[in-house]
Amino acid sequence: MNTKQIYVTKISGEKALFDEEKLRNSLKRSKADDDIIDKVIEKVKIELKDSITTKEIYRMAFTYLRKNSSHSAARYKLKQSILELGPTGFPFEDYISELLKFKNYTTEVGKIVDGHCITHEIDIIAERDNRHILLECKFHSDQRRFCDVKVPLYIHSRFKDVEEELKKKAGHNDTVFIGGLVTNTRFSSDALKYGLCMGMYLLSWDYPAGKSLKSLIDQSGLHPITSLLTITKDEKMRLLSQGVILCKSLADNPAILKTLPISPIRTVKILKEVNDICVYT
Repeated sequence: MNTKQIYVTKISGEKALFDEEKLRNSLKRSKADDDIIDKVIEKVKIELKDSITTKEIYRMAFTYLRKNSSHSAARYKLKQSILELGPTGFPFEDYISELLKFKNYTTEVGKIVDGHCITHEIDIIAERDNRHILLECKFHSDQRRFCDVKVPLYIHSRFKDVEEELKKKAGHNDTVFIGGLVTNTRFSSDALKYGLCMGMYLLSWDYPAGKSLKSLIDQSGLHPITSLLTITKDEKMRLLSQGVILCKSLADNPAILKTLPISPIRTVKILKEVNDICVYT
């Protein structure tokens, strides 16, 4: 079958020609060996059919990858792992805080701040040098959802209220205050245009290019525990409720797993996967 003639259906409903290189690049992010990537791509190409969805292609690639390299499969499912941080969105805020710490910011999560008119709860306040970013995190459990222009409009108005009050405080003469928005999905074109026009800090799954959320995770190697394939959804939720967000936290402190009702044999398997993910990032 000539894959150049195969059209795939995106989540948005748009259709595009199957791009083998795009699939290869996404598999490379999993740190799988080249021979495994070649094998996965060949298996996927055999199963291709016209109008196949990107979700079906992902599912096939993930299944084949998991059979050959479980820790690579765990990294490959990164977008899905972020979606699994719900449903409250609070673990997402903690996760973004950890990623910002990797970039040498000090962070505070869920802080109540006085504005000029009213008080506001700021999801994350990130500080580095004289730069203070006041961030709102918009978490979506459905990757088809996105932030439209109403979101940065609302967030920027809150930021301006807080900024006015913060500038009155002593010691902030040289401080640069920036309002920001982070989402695990994407921005509409108008949301992006407005945010950039207002000088906002913007971070989404694929924006900005080279410095996006997925790029930041790749650079830091800080994968969420929802990436793990050896623990159940309920066990992930229990760990998240304890504030355990990162695979690295389990690698650094394996005793955390004693809080779960799991056998010693499963504990060994879980820690092997954790260490594989952390070592190979």
